[in-house]
Amino acid sequence: MWEVQILPKLMEESESENKLDGETASDSESKSEFGGSSPVPTSDDTPEVLNRALSNLSSRWKNWWVRGILTLAMITFFFIIIYLGPMVLMTIVMCVQIKCFHEIITIGYNVYHSYDLPWFRTLSWYFLLCVNYFFYGETVTDYFFTLVQREEPLRILSKYHRFISFALYLTGFCMFVLSLVKKHYRLQFYMFGWTHVTLLIVVTQSHLIIHNLFEGMIWFIVPISCVICNDIMAYMFGFFFGRTPLIKVWDVLGDKT
Repeated sequence: MWEVQILPKLMEESESENKLDGETASDSESKSEFGGSSPVPTSDDTPEVLNRALSNLSSRWKNWWVRGILTLAMITFFFIIIYLGPMVLMTIVMCVQIKCFHEIITIGYNVYHSYDLPWFRTLSWYFLLCVNYFFYGETVTDYFFTLVQREEPLRILSKYHRFISFALYLTGFCMFVLSLVKKHYRLQFYMFGWTHVTLLIVVTQSHLIIHNLFEGMIWFIVPISCVICNDIMAYMFGFFFGRTPLIKVWDVLGDKT
């Protein structure tokens, strides 16, 4: 009788152990496949010509030469842009401003569009137009005063510039109020603030850069050159004397905080 009662218990325990072993094995396999210690494959965007020319070098020195060649190419392009003059630089700054604004507003639009709320993108671009009109209207009036005074329409726009800017902004604010939808007020005011913070960050910086260009090319070349030299020297110092990758330093600092 004792043997009859003990044998089923032993069989059940062995089956449960086999199930646990199977579950742990499957878990370990899934971890190794999706989030374990297996490395994540990275895409190599290096041009094929450079890959062939640097195929005999180690990955460390290959990275060095790729970065060096691309750095020289970008510095050459930078000097070409400077040679073309301040008008080309101002055009590039305006294009970069519009592209940055578009990227940041698109992030908010993806959230806003999911609720089918009206006019967000239209109002965002309208406020960008208003802010650019206010900033660059002042700049044109200051630096091209003689030209503005010659033409009657430009003289009127210059005389009432701030009133026109205020009227344009007030019109946009009224459009925003009319677009409010019940149960979504908080989200709409959040996105309204998102647009204004984006304008503050993007348009103000581009306006100050163009203002520096009007004061002289040197005030554009020196800050940009300082940033370029700082980045190059930081990479070279880390390449020859660094011992810890920057991402590991960042992880350590994140753990301490």
